Amino acid sequence: MCRLRCTALIFVNSQATLHHMDWKSRITIDPEKRGGKPCIRGLRMTVYDVLEYLASGMSEEDILKDFPDLTREDIRACLAFAADRERKLVSIPPS
Repeated sequence: MCRLRCTALIFVNSQATLHHMDWKSRITIDPEKRGGKPCIRGLRMTVYDVLEYLASGMSEEDILKDFPDLTREDIRACLAFAADRERKLVSIPPS
């Protein structure tokens, strides 16, 4: 089992620092909510919803304004979850 955490550079007071996002504390999977899709903190907002909003061009600020129950850390947890899932995909070499 992979125990690596997703890392990101976070700028605080113009200083870049390495930040570890532990998405496991924010992303929940409950078969009774949204068909078992990964959700944010048990809410009915899925990781997919947030990723789709970001992919469509919405900014973090736009998402936070439209969904006041979410936090910046929730959005980053969605990105970390997606990165972790992508890292675990098996690549098939070209034939």
